[in-house]
Amino acid sequence: MSLLHISDFAPSVNDSRTTGFAARHANLSQKFRSEDRKDSTGIAGIVGESAALREALHLAETVAPTNSTVLLLGETGTGKELVARAIHEASNRHNQSMVKVNCAAIPSGLLESEMFGHERGAFTGALTQKAGRVELAHQGTLFLDEIGDIPLELQPKLLRVLQEREFERLGSTTTRKVDVRVVAATHRDLEEMIRQGAFRSDLYYRLNVFPIRIPSLRERPEDVPMLVWHFVRYFAGRMGKHVEAIAPETLEALSRYSWPGNIRELQNVIERSVVMYERGNLSVKKSWLESEGLRSASHEGSPFRRSAVDDRRMIDAALAETGGRISGPSGAAAKLGIPPSTLESKIKAMKINKYSFKPIPVKTAGGNGSSVAPASPVCEKESAARSSESEPFDPSICSVCFA
Repeated sequence: MSLLHISDFAPSVNDSRTTGFAARHANLSQKFRSEDRKDSTGIAGIVGESAALREALHLAETVAPTNSTVLLLGETGTGKELVARAIHEASNRHNQSMVKVNCAAIPSGLLESEMFGHERGAFTGALTQKAGRVELAHQGTLFLDEIGDIPLELQPKLLRVLQEREFERLGSTTTRKVDVRVVAATHRDLEEMIRQGAFRSDLYYRLNVFPIRIPSLRERPEDVPMLVWHFVRYFAGRMGKHVEAIAPETLEALSRYSWPGNIRELQNVIERSVVMYERGNLSVKKSWLESEGLRSASHEGSPFRRSAVDDRRMIDAALAETGGRISGPSGAAAKLGIPPSTLESKIKAMKINKYSFKPIPVKTAGGNGSSVAPASPVCEKESAARSSESEPFDPSICSVCFA
């Protein structure tokens, strides 16, 4: 295997298999070895020269000096937070804080307090007064990451912040004014969520003032070699290693891979490669890249590409498999790979009756005991009860169930 050496970048004219690719990236190693090298876009942490990335960054640069609300759209791992940070740094608010709220990471029961703050005694455990993230972002930028995961019941309060620039702390009747610039990000299809009743249309239109779509890594494969060298230099520096070479076949294989996890996945693969590196060429094992089947499933299951209908089907299937159990290692949340609080919020937003998936106790043949049968309505009363938001239907009161 011929190697793309840092010290010898002129490709051999006899190597017809790798000359074309090596020639296209012949100067990358020298470019990324420079200690005072800035990222190719001129924005810290954002690397790439593709037309798709340039277009997104041009839009970010255009809107940055204004106070307009920005909505960043794109798959997980595409660098939406870096773009949000770049918008803040290029704005007139750059001397103030950019306060981040990850709407998916904070349990729904705590999110209101985290965002809007609370007064002492507002709820059990509220021993002191606390300012929320909205208040802390006053005169700065409020970055709402994963805005598609904000519970439906909190959306009117956020809408009021966007529309009236005011809010109340939890447990307070005092209205507070706030001056914030909002940048939101999501990997979800908000328009589909609106159709499913999981996201308010008025909040969407307030957020969608200036949308910017961040391209996935598979949409800009020409940036992959540059990103590879960027991460090689970064991790080699942290680990005190000197990477001598990368095989052009490796760079080409990485460029052709679809990267369902986007830049975050590429970063992890390169870090693992540098950890394993000893000398010679830096290599990436094929087993570190997802199989074709898993890759396809990841693309199909990408929340940015997946509709709310698909979300509901997945939740229904998980609840059916677990008998309506939400928490625990065998619960639906664990099977879906999301926190139980997030699943509870989605169930409520989609108006799913989780009790309809619970097993139905039925009498045994002897009549002295009971067994559990799969959940399936057996009478009109039970069917009506299971379609409501009430407690689970008690079959002992039904003459049909216990005839």
